[in-house]
Amino acid sequence: MAPIVELSGIRKSYGIGTPVEAEVLHGIDLRIDEGEFVALTGPSGSGKSTLLNVIGLLERPSAGRLEIDGRDTAALAESELTGLRGRAIGFVFQFHHLLPGFSALENVMMPAIIERGTADDGAQRTAAELLRRVGLQGEEHKRPSQLSGGMQQRVAIARALSLSPRVVLADEPTGNLDTKSADAVFELLREFNRDMKSACLIVTHDQRLARRCDRRVEIVDGRICDGAPGEPG
Repeated sequence: MAPIVELSGIRKSYGIGTPVEAEVLHGIDLRIDEGEFVALTGPSGSGKSTLLNVIGLLERPSAGRLEIDGRDTAALAESELTGLRGRAIGFVFQFHHLLPGFSALENVMMPAIIERGTADDGAQRTAAELLRRVGLQGEEHKRPSQLSGGMQQRVAIARALSLSPRVVLADEPTGNLDTKSADAVFELLREFNRDMKSACLIVTHDQRLARRCDRRVEIVDGRICDGAPGEPG
């Protein structure tokens, strides 16, 4: 399998050059292959969200090498990073961040609209099909306020997958959901991971879900501990 995400010696510090300078990530080495579904676990404040932000190209590392789909991100200008982030990375957050003034269909189309500058027929067909696949056929024209929390999270997943990203990053995507809804969201991510052969990194405190991933990676005090295989299925 080819690596989709590869980190070598990644460090991240804040307040560099000031009396309060603090290093949060201490030499992270991590590889996620095509089609792999990985859980990232660890206590609060361990660096999980910082690591996700670095992989998601929202923050540049202070040191080390980060490759996304074979591209060395250190060599990219900000505009190139933005383009790579939009095309190659799909984000799913605990708080889904749907745009309240737009319908479910329009929310799912938004990444395509941002990339292409218009809402073409292809983007609309893709968004409608994704909503069907996440079980929201017939709900396309409802606004977020008209949908349950679990339904809104499914819209967010459809939006994250709308440009067929090479890697999906999910930050506590089931954190605000009941067990039934959490299982449904997890299975949706798993299904798309299998169908699209994308890499998926999911941050979760739910050890029950983490055990169902291909591999578990634990981060403690900004350092990766040895990963553990997940359970089949």
